[in-house]
Amino acid sequence: MSHTFEELVAKQLAADEAHTRVEQLREKYGPPAQERWTGTQSETYETAWRAWRDLARDLQAALNEYASDEGRPRTDVEEEVARAARAVREGGDGGPEEA
Repeated sequence: MSHTFEELVAKQLAADEAHTRVEQLREKYGPPAQERWTGTQSETYETAWRAWRDLARDLQAALNEYASDEGRPRTDVEEEVARAARAVREGGDGGPEEA
Protein backbone atom coordinates (compact mmCIF):
# COMPACT_ATOMS: atom_id res chain seq x y z
CA MET A 1 0.00 0.00 0.00
CA SER A 2 1.48 3.31 -1.05
CA HIS A 3 1.34 6.28 1.33
CA THR A 4 1.31 10.01 0.72
CA PHE A 5 3.37 12.48 2.71
CA GLU A 6 0.17 13.84 4.25
CA GLU A 7 -0.80 10.35 5.41
CA LEU A 8 2.60 9.98 7.05
CA VAL A 9 2.13 13.28 8.87
CA ALA A 10 -1.32 12.15 10.06
CA LYS A 11 0.18 8.88 11.32
CA GLN A 12 2.92 10.82 13.11
CA LEU A 13 0.35 13.08 14.76
CA ALA A 14 -1.71 10.09 15.89
CA ALA A 15 1.34 8.32 17.33
CA ASP A 16 2.45 11.51 19.09
CA GLU A 17 -1.01 11.99 20.58
CA ALA A 18 -1.08 8.39 21.82
CA HIS A 19 2.37 8.82 23.36
CA THR A 20 1.23 11.99 25.12
CA ARG A 21 -1.73 10.05 26.54
CA VAL A 22 0.60 7.36 27.91
CA GLU A 23 2.80 10.02 29.52
CA GLN A 24 -0.24 11.74 31.04
CA LEU A 25 -1.46 8.48 32.56
CA ARG A 26 2.00 7.66 33.92
CA GLU A 27 2.17 11.12 35.48
CA LYS A 28 -1.34 10.84 36.90
CA TYR A 29 -0.96 7.30 38.28
CA GLY A 30 2.68 7.51 39.32
CA PRO A 31 5.47 5.11 38.34
CA PRO A 32 4.08 1.57 38.11
CA ALA A 33 7.01 0.13 40.06
CA GLN A 34 6.46 2.56 42.96
CA GLU A 35 2.69 3.03 43.06
CA ARG A 36 0.06 0.35 43.45
CA TRP A 37 -2.33 0.83 40.54
CA THR A 38 -5.93 -0.36 40.61
CA GLY A 39 -7.05 -2.90 38.06
CA THR A 40 -8.83 -0.17 36.12
CA GLN A 41 -5.73 2.03 36.12
CA SER A 42 -3.57 -0.84 34.88
CA GLU A 43 -6.06 -1.70 32.16
CA THR A 44 -6.37 1.94 31.05
CA TYR A 45 -2.60 2.35 30.93
CA GLU A 46 -2.04 -0.94 29.06
CA THR A 47 -4.70 -0.02 26.50
CA ALA A 48 -3.12 3.39 25.93
CA TRP A 49 0.36 1.87 25.73
CA ARG A 50 -0.76 -0.74 23.18
CA ALA A 51 -2.44 1.95 21.07
CA TRP A 52 0.78 3.99 21.08
CA ARG A 53 2.88 0.93 20.26
CA ASP A 54 0.61 -0.08 17.38
CA LEU A 55 0.44 3.43 15.93
CA ALA A 56 4.22 3.84 16.20
CA ARG A 57 4.76 0.45 14.52
CA ASP A 58 2.39 1.36 11.69
CA LEU A 59 4.15 4.70 11.24
CA GLN A 60 7.56 3.04 11.04
CA ALA A 61 6.34 0.58 8.41
CA ALA A 62 4.77 3.40 6.38
CA LEU A 63 7.96 5.48 6.62
CA ASN A 64 10.01 2.54 5.37
CA GLU A 65 7.66 1.93 2.47
CA TYR A 66 7.43 5.61 1.50
CA ALA A 67 11.20 6.08 1.62
CA SER A 68 11.72 2.97 -0.49
CA ASP A 69 9.08 4.03 -3.03
CA GLU A 70 10.61 7.51 -3.26
CA GLY A 71 14.19 6.20 -3.40
CA ARG A 72 15.15 8.37 -0.43
CA PRO A 73 16.90 7.70 2.86
CA ARG A 74 14.42 6.71 5.52
CA THR A 75 16.00 9.04 8.08
CA ASP A 76 15.45 12.03 5.78
CA VAL A 77 11.79 11.17 5.32
CA GLU A 78 11.34 10.59 9.05
CA GLU A 79 12.86 13.99 9.87
CA GLU A 80 10.65 15.75 7.30
CA VAL A 81 7.53 14.05 8.63
CA ALA A 82 8.44 14.95 12.22
CA ARG A 83 9.01 18.61 11.24
CA ALA A 84 5.74 18.75 9.33
CA ALA A 85 3.83 17.20 12.25
CA ARG A 86 5.40 19.72 14.60
CA ALA A 87 4.34 22.54 12.25
CA VAL A 88 0.76 21.24 12.24
CA ARG A 89 0.71 21.12 16.05
CA GLU A 90 2.06 24.68 16.14
CA GLY A 91 -0.59 25.94 13.74
CA GLY A 92 1.00 25.62 10.28
CA ASP A 93 -0.29 23.41 7.51
CA GLY A 94 2.65 20.99 7.76
CA GLY A 95 3.16 20.64 4.04
CA PRO A 96 6.53 19.49 2.69
CA GLU A 97 7.52 23.11 1.93
CA GLU A 98 7.55 23.77 5.68
CA ALA A 99 9.74 20.74 6.31
